[in-house]
Amino acid sequence: MGLQNSFHAPHGGADFLGWRKTRAGGTEIIYDDGVARRMVWRVAGNDPSEARISEALRQAVGSLRVVPSLYDELTKRAIAIERITG
Repeated sequence: MGLQNSFHAPHGGADFLGWRKTRAGGTEIIYDDGVARRMVWRVAGNDPSEARISEALRQAVGSLRVVPSLYDELTKRAIAIERITG
């Protein structure tokens, strides 16, 4: 069974978090608020743990303040990111 790679906020918001693999094999995290804000981050490292990324996104999307919570969850798991758009 595969890992979940996209999450929607359960609290009625349109917030979306997801991760994807690029053609070059890198991993990116995507946030979209459903209205005007879309952000993309590149995950640092050659082989990031997809299970840890999925868990961090699942925890963050349940928060009312998704982006700050995402930063906290990634920091807890020592997952470094670099913002590339948004």
